[in-house]
Amino acid sequence: MTAVQTSDYDAVRDQRPPTVDWPLNRVLRLRRESFGFAIGSTLFAIGACPGYFALVGDVAANITFFAGSIFFTLAGFIQFRLTGRWQHRAWKSKVQWDDWWSAGIQFAGTLFFNVSTFAALFLNSNAAQYQHHVWRPDALGSICFFVSASLAVAATTHTESLWDPDARNWWSTWLNFAGAVLFGISAIAAFTEPGSGNPLSTEWVNVGTFLGAICFLVAALLVKPPRTKNV
Repeated sequence: MTAVQTSDYDAVRDQRPPTVDWPLNRVLRLRRESFGFAIGSTLFAIGACPGYFALVGDVAANITFFAGSIFFTLAGFIQFRLTGRWQHRAWKSKVQWDDWWSAGIQFAGTLFFNVSTFAALFLNSNAAQYQHHVWRPDALGSICFFVSASLAVAATTHTESLWDPDARNWWSTWLNFAGAVLFGISAIAAFTEPGSGNPLSTEWVNVGTFLGAICFLVAALLVKPPRTKNV
């Protein structure tokens, strides 16, 4: 076989038609943690859909939320590990520290959601026990997500700007922040009134969870996939 000279190869390559980057290809190239956050967000959004509890029953609906929290935790752990990877002079940068704290606190928040959704599977008790075992870890998880998203906004502001709608990473960061705020609203609405034993607002529990999950889903899909080497 005759070897092709480098210049000839480059000329042939330049004549190739440009490849089409289909949306499915972009999804398949997502980072591993983005897949986890996307699947977890989808499950949370499904669980909060109107009528879902009535359609599948309480047990199946709670399993949906618990499965979503597991995917959140796996993705959060991967992101925390990647953020903490040693790099030369990394820890002298405020951006790196903000990223590290953001990922760590977010991972802690996913663990609180694990506890909350797992307890909801088996807890058939009074309002006080529900408040302690289900609502409290859910509220702590929402607080962790809000703090994490705030640190991510700070890190993005250091590297880019507070207002940069042309940057995909800017949109992803602020969508995560919006999702954290909506999860916080959902947690506040889920607070159980001591007298009645009912949440403050069932509607806002579902609306906050659903819209927050959608924000997290879109943010995960917006994360830039790793660049592939040109052949």
